[in-house]
Amino acid sequence: MASIMHDDAKPLRRTAILDAAEAQFAQHGYDGVNLRAIAREAGVDVALANYHFGKKRDLFDAVLMRRAEVLNAWRLKALEDALSEARPNPASVEAIVRAYLRPLLTGSHVSEPGWKHYYALIAYVNNSPEWGGKLMTQFFDPLINQFIDALRLSLGDVDEKALFWSYHCFSGALTLTFAETGRIDQLSKGLCRSDDLDGAYEHIVRFITAGFESIRPGK
Repeated sequence: MASIMHDDAKPLRRTAILDAAEAQFAQHGYDGVNLRAIAREAGVDVALANYHFGKKRDLFDAVLMRRAEVLNAWRLKALEDALSEARPNPASVEAIVRAYLRPLLTGSHVSEPGWKHYYALIAYVNNSPEWGGKLMTQFFDPLINQFIDALRLSLGDVDEKALFWSYHCFSGALTLTFAETGRIDQLSKGLCRSDDLDGAYEHIVRFITAGFESIRPGK
């Protein structure tokens, strides 16, 4: 076992476990998965999954953190670019919303199976009373607070309660989009596709921008 744990394949085995866990958690939720099933899908012994990640909860956190770090870096760069381009004025609401959404909904990565699994998992976590407040706060709130600060500057002396409810609606729309439930496919009779994240981008940008603009003081 020691030779397996310390050979050159160790990073590949670790990635295989994360990929398998991501897919399993996205499909079955946290309680519907055990380490043995994850190890089986990854093609490794369950002892190796334990060695790399320990308990199931620790593996769950590792799955969430892996792509959260990537997404947060992309969105932070997009926000910094939007703020820089607008200086010395505040960035527009639309520019901030685009900086938030563009890295999430556009690009070649959105059609990759791993990212689809991750987005489905985020939809599950964000809508869970058990996990939503805890894990979304841990992995995403520091960056989200920077976006809310930017919106606050853009909107002026905005009512704080309205600002946070508006973000709540924003988060809900994004979560439903991530879930790719097929609901919009049925409702639109195929005119819209839930797996068309890139196509959803402009529609969500316009809708969410209008929502934030509606709470601007003086409106």
